[in-house]
Amino acid sequence: MQNQLKAILEEAKEQLDKASSLGETEELRIKFLGKKGKLTEILRSMKSLSPEERKTLGQTANSTRGQIEAILEEKFAMMKELQKATKLKSEKIDVTEPGSLIQLGVKHPISITIDEISKVFMNMGFRIIEGPEIETVFNNFDALNAGPNHPARDFTDTFYITEDVLLRTQTSPVQVRTLMKDNPPIKVISPGRCFRCDTPDATHSPMFHQVEGLVVDEGISMADLKGTLDSFAKQMFGSNAKTKFRPHHFPFTEPSAEMDVSCFKCGGKGCKVCKGSGWIEILGCGMVHPNVLAVGHVDTEKYTGFAFGMGVERIAMLKYGVDDIRLFYENDMRFIQQFK
Repeated sequence: MQNQLKAILEEAKEQLDKASSLGETEELRIKFLGKKGKLTEILRSMKSLSPEERKTLGQTANSTRGQIEAILEEKFAMMKELQKATKLKSEKIDVTEPGSLIQLGVKHPISITIDEISKVFMNMGFRIIEGPEIETVFNNFDALNAGPNHPARDFTDTFYITEDVLLRTQTSPVQVRTLMKDNPPIKVISPGRCFRCDTPDATHSPMFHQVEGLVVDEGISMADLKGTLDSFAKQMFGSNAKTKFRPHHFPFTEPSAEMDVSCFKCGGKGCKVCKGSGWIEILGCGMVHPNVLAVGHVDTEKYTGFAFGMGVERIAMLKYGVDDIRLFYENDMRFIQQFK
C-alpha cells in the first residue's frame, strides 16, 4: 500500500502538470481525492490492517493527500490567472478608438413652442388643464354661444363622428368644462390638438394645435386682458414687442378682439413676414360672454372674465421662419434636427 500511495502521488503530479484548463484540473481532483477517488479507495482498504500498520499507512496517506492538495491549489491558481489573462486579451477595449455616435432625440418644434407658451403663462400664475379631443356638440358649439345656424357647424368645416359627437374644432370646449367643474377664481390655459375640414396647403392643415386661456374673477376687465397678453408678447417675442388690439367678433366673447404683435423680424418697419404692415396677427381674445358663464352657473352679476386662443403652428412658423405648415407633420428628421 505504501508503494500504491507513492504511485498515486507520482501519477497525480504528472497528470496535473499536463492539465491545461480549470475543467481538467477539477476532473483530476475528483479522480484522486473525490469520494470514489484513488486515495479514498486506499484509505477504505485499511480496515483489514493491524493498528500499527493503520497508523503508519494513515500518516503516509495524509502526507500524500496534503501534497496532492498543495499541487492542486497551485494548479487552480495558475489556471485562474491564465483564464483571466485570456479573457482580458479577448475582451480588451482599445480606449484610443473613437466611440460610436449616439443619436439623441430632438424635441419637435410644436412641443418646443407649447412649452415656451406654457412657461410664460405659468410664470403669471396660470395652471395647465386638458380636455378630450372627441367632444360633444354642446360643449364645442352650443355652450360657446354658437347657435344652430352658425357656419362653423357645417359638415364642410367640422369632422362629425355622430350627430352629437365631433372632433373638437378648437380648445374652447375646455372653457366650458372648467366653468362647469370649478368655481371662480379661475386662471387656466389649455394646450391641445384641434381638427377642422381644411384642405392641406402651406398655411392650412386639418389638424393643428391651439392654446386656450381663461380667467374668471371679480372685477376682471378688458384692461386685465390687454395687460396679460401684452406681457405674454414681451416675454415670448422680446421686451421691445408691441401689441395692437383690433375689434373682431367671436360668439363666445363680447367685446372681442384680435391681437397683433409688432413684427419681430423687422421691428415693425415692414418686411415679407409681416407683409409690409409691421404687424403680425397671433391670437383672438375677448371678455367671456355672459351666456358662456351662465352655462357654468357663474354669477354674472359678480364675476367677469376674459378668454383667448392662439394657434401654436402660426406662432412657431413666425418665430422660426417656417414657410410651410406641412413641414411640422412630415416627420422629416432633416427639418426637426434643426431645432436642437
